[in-house]
Amino acid sequence: MATPVQIPALIKQKIAIFEHIQPEYEACFRFMQEVHGRERLASFSVAQVVYYLHALWLCECKDRLLSIYEHMRRYEGHHCLDLLQTWQEGRSAEVVAFLTGKLNMLSFTAITIQFEEARNQPGDQTLAHRLEHGRLVLFTRGMNLLHALEAIFSLSEDELVQQVRSACQEYHHTPAQIDVQLAELKTPLYAYRPHQLLAQQNMVAMNRLDVNVLAQSTDMPGERSWRAASPNEPLAPFAEQVISGYLELSVPIHDNRAVGIRFAECSETARSVPHVMKDNT
Repeated sequence: MATPVQIPALIKQKIAIFEHIQPEYEACFRFMQEVHGRERLASFSVAQVVYYLHALWLCECKDRLLSIYEHMRRYEGHHCLDLLQTWQEGRSAEVVAFLTGKLNMLSFTAITIQFEEARNQPGDQTLAHRLEHGRLVLFTRGMNLLHALEAIFSLSEDELVQQVRSACQEYHHTPAQIDVQLAELKTPLYAYRPHQLLAQQNMVAMNRLDVNVLAQSTDMPGERSWRAASPNEPLAPFAEQVISGYLELSVPIHDNRAVGIRFAECSETARSVPHVMKDNT
């Protein structure tokens, strides 16, 4: 009879907390993807900017709870809490810098050069199509950034702070709540504790969200570039290394025990005159 596996109490707590926040996490993740270029927002209000920072924080909570990364914090959720804290004090410069860094990351010139080079090369039309699609995603992300900056810059300082505080209260990020949330990120619940059940929970959650490269029309089967094409089978050994001067022992003339020849040594410079070692046993 199989021995039941004991699940550590901390792992159970991590999974329970994630399951509690999972519905909100899924909504936040979808909104974050829209902001990052999947959708062109008609407007990007101050309240939505607060929600965007809230979404990044919640996505980091998910990564920490399920122990996705030990050192890399891809969503910068801790920093987002700091930004919400200082923004309610009337400091907007840090938020503007953060939004610009997140949403204005690539060069239109560079991607256009790559697109034109691929378009003019025979056999690279699929790659050109994907680069063209990527450029549109980049453009959409940039338009979302401009909408966000427009919402921030069009308000007086008092109006801006009032809207920020109101949105922070709605999403449970008042200064007192942020202090608690920052402290919670330092507890063992949000520490890196890899476990099979946490990895399984993450895979199930992401499959449920249907978040993968195949969700984009440009990456559907038949529309992928050679860089993402299916491999030819059978596959070569992963760590195959050809050693210069090596002769296999399966050739009869070099592995004939009947005549006392066990193996042959053949250097790259003397391949035509192999040296042999006789087996006198």
